[in-house]
Amino acid sequence: MTQYLLALDQGTTSSKAIVFSPDGRVVAREGKEFRQIYPQPGWVEHDPMEIWESQIDVARKVIETAGIAPADIAAIGITNQRETTLVWDRHTGEPVYNAIVWQCRRTADTCKRFEKEGLDQVVRRKTGLVLDAYFSGTKVRWMLKHLPGLRKRAEAGDLLFGTVDSWIIWNLTGGKVHATDYSNASRTMMYNIHRLAWDADLLDALTIPSSMLPEVRPSSGDFGLTRTDLFGREIPIRGVAGDQQAALFGQCCFDPGMAKCTFGTGSFLLMNTGEKAVNSQNGLLTTLAWGLDGKVFYALEGSAFISGAVIQWLRDEMGLITNAAQSEAFALTVADTGGVYLVPAFVGLGAPHWDMYARGTITGMTRGTNRYHIVRAALESMAYQTNDIVKAMLADARMDLRGLRVDGGAVANNFLMQFQADILQTTVDRPHVFETTALGAAYLAGLGVGLYRGTDEVENSWQLERRFEPAMAYEAAEKLYKQWEKAVEKAKAWA
Repeated sequence: MTQYLLALDQGTTSSKAIVFSPDGRVVAREGKEFRQIYPQPGWVEHDPMEIWESQIDVARKVIETAGIAPADIAAIGITNQRETTLVWDRHTGEPVYNAIVWQCRRTADTCKRFEKEGLDQVVRRKTGLVLDAYFSGTKVRWMLKHLPGLRKRAEAGDLLFGTVDSWIIWNLTGGKVHATDYSNASRTMMYNIHRLAWDADLLDALTIPSSMLPEVRPSSGDFGLTRTDLFGREIPIRGVAGDQQAALFGQCCFDPGMAKCTFGTGSFLLMNTGEKAVNSQNGLLTTLAWGLDGKVFYALEGSAFISGAVIQWLRDEMGLITNAAQSEAFALTVADTGGVYLVPAFVGLGAPHWDMYARGTITGMTRGTNRYHIVRAALESMAYQTNDIVKAMLADARMDLRGLRVDGGAVANNFLMQFQADILQTTVDRPHVFETTALGAAYLAGLGVGLYRGTDEVENSWQLERRFEPAMAYEAAEKLYKQWEKAVEKAKAWA
């Protein structure tokens, strides 16, 4: 009998559930959006119960949509929005406050104060991260400091902390398992990625009791069994990874030098560096990719804040296109941008520049510049930003790039993918299945339950839809990129 894999993909704006066949094919998918809560400017929260209820709702629904029985599911894999922080009562399972979302900036001042005290160097050395409100540590600290009675309850051992994966696992198992995986732990700013342990010095600095923390387990491993009442039978939970690491796994980037880029609102680029943690000297993050077969694997990560969102901007704010697909046709209307460069630094620049004061600019315009040039420049900006990150990665890792695997909504744009191959001067591979985040969680679960005997078998199920080969001469690509670097300098420190 065919054994299916159920992936629960808990994202920032919606909860999804996808049933995969063992060969990596999507059998059925369901999704449900939930509320975004903005109590103050710069603050972002979610209702923990809405996260759970939306996730279990789509999980049940997708089994029905797939036309299978719960008994046909070999295992569940979980992937999640990273860094989002929850605290709940150990005895009742009741959340003590809303989830503080990764985007929330309420602890930015705390981070600045810690930075003045020199904690940023400790954080970088131990966790591979930068000291920033993005990560979970200062969010937990904020709750314990600002919510009446919470610190006392935490010190008495009555409260639990978890990222979204831990919250889902806790509810699926009826409170029997309080755990996370290596990839999610590495994004909390409390986990030592070299010693593979919660770090006492960082916990002391943040004043967080260690009794709150989940057990850290391999990403392909045992996370317990679901409550019988949820699906009518117990189903093993055997795979867990944060969304970007899950996408790296779903793209079968198992060897050092393999990389993937997810083109969403922003772009997230991760490169496998193997069993060695590479400390970045070029503005990237060092992170745990996954734990598998008694080993841990590391990655370098860089993100561009505005990627696919620049196409939304062309459509919604500028009225230059009526839909995203039209951007490709417009870009191909002209032979090049006519020397126009668009730097989409609308919210500053991410890796490797880290300039929060940069702003969006369009340079190189002449009387002959038209909307086709600007649309093409917007698409090209996405590829240039990827190149910025790749160059930093290669300088840090001192290894060759073994092609780039891509996913996310924008990869349907053939012009963009070809230009990306040209600027990177490497192959760009687009898979048949774009749902690589959920697929990665499914693969990890499949390995954890023995549906696959190893990553070689997993790799056999990954299917290439199209490979884009560089068609531009190296000299021409370098000339274009040099002008991009010049345009970026114009955008920096603007505000």
